[in-house]
Amino acid sequence: MFAKIEVNGDGAAELYQWLKAEQPGEGETSDLVWNFEKFLVSAEGVVVARFSPTVTPEEVAEQLADLLS
Repeated sequence: MFAKIEVNGDGAAELYQWLKAEQPGEGETSDLVWNFEKFLVSAEGVVVARFSPTVTPEEVAEQLADLLS
């Protein structure tokens, strides 16, 4: 089971602090704006892209194919 964690603010989990530092996104803040915001991370641990909640999994898959080839 998973526990609820913070993704924004001073209490943000280390994973989300790192993801947001690597891909700050657009706008005045790097905060996640809503559920289903997505990050694409390479096998080498490089945060390649950040996607808004409105981006579909199919759109992410297009970039994933390029990353795997």
